[in-house]
This record gives sequence, structure tokens and C-alpha cells, in this order.
Amino acid sequence: MMNYLVEPHGHHAGKHRYQLPVLGTVRMARPARVAAWLIGIAICFIVLVLTVTPWVQNVAGAGRVIAVNPNDREQRIAAPLEGRVVKWYVMEGSKVKKGDLVVEFSDNDPQIIERLNAQRDALMSRLDQQKSRAANMTQGVIGLGGSRRNALDAGLARIDMAKENVRAAERVLDAASANETTTQLNIDRQRALLARGLTSRRSVELAELDHNKAIADVDRSKAQLTSARSELLARQAEQQRIQTDFKTSIENAQGSAASAQSDIANTIAELHRLDVQLARQQQQKIVAPRDGTIFRLLAQPGSELLKAGDPLAVLIPDNNNPTVELLMNGNDAPLIQVGDNVRLQFEGWPAIQFAGWPSVAVGTFGGEVMLVDATDNGEGKFRIMVRPDPDDVAWPSQRYLRQGVRANGWVLLRTVPLWFELWRQFNGFPPVTAASEPVSSGDVKKKK
Repeated sequence: MMNYLVEPHGHHAGKHRYQLPVLGTVRMARPARVAAWLIGIAICFIVLVLTVTPWVQNVAGAGRVIAVNPNDREQRIAAPLEGRVVKWYVMEGSKVKKGDLVVEFSDNDPQIIERLNAQRDALMSRLDQQKSRAANMTQGVIGLGGSRRNALDAGLARIDMAKENVRAAERVLDAASANETTTQLNIDRQRALLARGLTSRRSVELAELDHNKAIADVDRSKAQLTSARSELLARQAEQQRIQTDFKTSIENAQGSAASAQSDIANTIAELHRLDVQLARQQQQKIVAPRDGTIFRLLAQPGSELLKAGDPLAVLIPDNNNPTVELLMNGNDAPLIQVGDNVRLQFEGWPAIQFAGWPSVAVGTFGGEVMLVDATDNGEGKFRIMVRPDPDDVAWPSQRYLRQGVRANGWVLLRTVPLWFELWRQFNGFPPVTAASEPVSSGDVKKKK
């Protein structure tokens, strides 16, 4: 048996020694030694395996489910006119389909529709009268055009007659002038014969008488030609006057017809405005614009007076194309590109997430980056939009992915050994996306 000596410390050191013979009987059991060796070897093996195990680098962000389509976002059902809510046909949380009755609304004046219908009847009567007046004026313009053509044709005929009279007078004048010349020659011949005693004085006198008649005929023919020419000028002036008078009359008639058409257009515009007002008044039963859920009722029935455009209820449309927006740290935003793979964990959906080993994660869903904001949100965070990955498992139904449901996301980068990731984490280095940096802005590639 071995004795173990124990030397005391302090002020008793060197004075006494104690013997502990019991320690010599303590022995480690062989199974315990084997187990310790196995555990040590297993730990070393696990550490060795983990150091060479591939690890997917990732950057994490948090956000919520949204609707990327503005038509799928929160909508307010507004009052179409001034009035009061008569009756609600839904409650908060009610599911509605497009066209389902939501609320019955009424105007402040209970007889407003009858009054508007009476105004519309009066406008229709006035419109009929204006159309009849415009038709009459149009016919008047057409009639004036026909009368002008007839008058101008008659004037042209009179002008042609005047021209014929001028030509006839000119021919008469030519004949009278020729006759005057002939009688003058006859006088000269008779006078010559009288001087030679070959004719009588009587013959000379008759020749002179014929010559005077010829001169009178020439003067009368000239007067007739002047008269014919004056008549032609008068006919031409009359034709111009007819043209001017009819042009003025037609322009006045056309102006009156245009004014009548303008009155018709104004009346039609008033009718349209009245029809719009009637349509709004007749929309006393407001229906749901889209499939969705009534989120809030904002007006009390009966007592509350509302103006046109005041909100009545808030509708959350059914979102058939859910999208997740994640806020990423500014240090990680430069690493993210459109098309990157993302793993998502939704609030309320059980999941076990291994960020570095997405293949063994349970309850997470795949997505891909569809948008990276060009600027931050004012707090140094950058928003990214993530849509479902068509090659992955479908996202949960709308029952679970309501708008506003929170989500955690991991944007997957490149795959590295685990020892490298641990070394990077220990040294505080950021993850990289390629062997050489920086990556050009146009070099967008989908990383696996």
C-alpha cells in the first residue's frame, strides 16, 4: 500500500506532514477510460469534419409580407356623394367577393333623384327644341344655296341677253355708218353731175335728205349701243349684288346654325353632368371593388354626415401574388443582386433553419431577389423585394401569408468550407461574392 504525504501550507508549512493512504486505493475503471478516449476521438473527428464541411455564406434580414401590385394593397371604400350611411351589410373581418353589397348610402335630400329626373326631362325637351331649330336652320342654309344658284343663273341669262343687245346695237351702228358713207358718196356724185348739168337740183336735194337720215340713223344707233352697254353693266352689277347678298344671308344662316349646334352641345354636356350626378345618386348601394376582407368600418350609420370622398371602410384585397420585403444592413446590401436565392422563414409557420445548410432546413421556403432599392430607408437599411422561387416549394396559402406577416430571410451567397467561415467570423471579415472584387454593376448572375 502506498502512502501519500501531504505537506500543509501557511504557518504550518514544514512542521507536519499528513499521510493519505486511501488515495492509493483509487483506480479509474477501464470502461470509463475507453469512453473518455472515444469521446475525445469523436470530438476531434467532428471538428475535423466540420472544418471541411461546405458552408453557404449568407446575409440575414427581417421584413414582412406585402403586395407588390398596388391594386392588391389596402383600399378605402369612399362615399360617392354627400349623405349618410343607412345600413351596413358587413362587419369587420367579413370576407367579401367583388360585387358583394357592402353598405347602403343615401343623400341628405330624400327627393334628390326625383328632382334630378325632372331637370333631366326639362333638358331633354330643350334639347329636342334645339335640334329642331338647328335642323330648320340647316334646311334654310340649303334653301338659300338653291335660291342663290337660281338667282345667279337668271342673272347670267339676263347678262347674256344684254350682251346680245350690245352686239345687235353694234351691228345696227355698223350698218348705219355704212349707209352714211354711201349717202355721202351719193351726194358728192350728184353734186358733180349737177355742176356738169347732167342731173337736176332735185336729185341733189334728195341725196342730201338721204344723207341726213343716214346721219340720224348713226346717232340713233350709237344711242342704242350706249343704252345696251349700260344695261349690260347694270346686269353685271346686279349679278354681283345678288352674289354678295346671298353670301351674307348664307353666312348669317350658317352662323345661326352653328350657334344652334353649340347650344345643343352645351345642353348635351349639361345632360352628361346630370347623368353623372344621377348615377352617383343611384349608387346608394355600394359594392366591394375586389375580393378581400373588410378590415375597418369607419362610419356610423344614421347620424354621421359624410362628404363625397370620405372613407367608409378599409378593404384588404386578397393577395394572390405575395411578396416579401426585407431590410438589409448597409454593409450587406452591396453583396445582393437581382436573382440571388433567398431562404424565408414566415412568422407563425414552424421551421428549423440552418442558414449555412439550406438543404437540411425544415419549414423554410425559397425565393429570389426581384428588386434592390437604390437608396436606403433613411435609417441605413436597404430594402429588397423577394418573390417565390418557381423551382422551389410553393409558399404557404394566404391564410398564413397575410399582408404584414413578419418574415426572416437569408440571402444565399457563395459556398465555402466551414473553417473558412469560422475564420471569417472570428476576424470580422464580410462575406465576398466572387474570387475577385469589386463586381461590376452589370454583372448580375444567379448564385447557387
